[in-house]
Amino acid sequence: MSKTTPATVALDKAGVRYALATYAYDPDADRVGLQAAEALGAPAGEVLKTLIVKADGKPACVVLASDREVSMKKLAAALGAKAAEMAPVPEAERITGYRVGGVSPFGQKKRLPTVLDAAAAELAEAFVNGGQRGLQVRLAPAELVRVLDAKVAAVAA
Repeated sequence: MSKTTPATVALDKAGVRYALATYAYDPDADRVGLQAAEALGAPAGEVLKTLIVKADGKPACVVLASDREVSMKKLAAALGAKAAEMAPVPEAERITGYRVGGVSPFGQKKRLPTVLDAAAAELAEAFVNGGQRGLQVRLAPAELVRVLDAKVAAVAA
């Protein structure tokens, strides 16, 4: 597995301190984020998932703990939209340049408006996808806000 991805390149360019962690990705897992947390031996609340959504038809990114569900109503409000929905898998992959299960908020083809759940923003450190299935980066969520100019909002259901 390559440890150099568009995500790690973006993190290096931004001067972010992070640590890499790898795990055995299970493509058949019901919930990829929870499987990653278990494989890493980390609390599910500290392993963040990256979801690609459409807010009023425009793509956006939301990052929250792998054991939480996003409230589309709260997310739409945070993005100043009337409605939000999950982006179809092929569209999410085309927009980001990553395969689902390996979508990172960093190093996407086009930088999307990003929302970080308020509970995740309070963590000192957390894992986020490193841009490849089975690759995670451990960093301070505050760096996600800084590098991506992410909005912090309570968007978990």
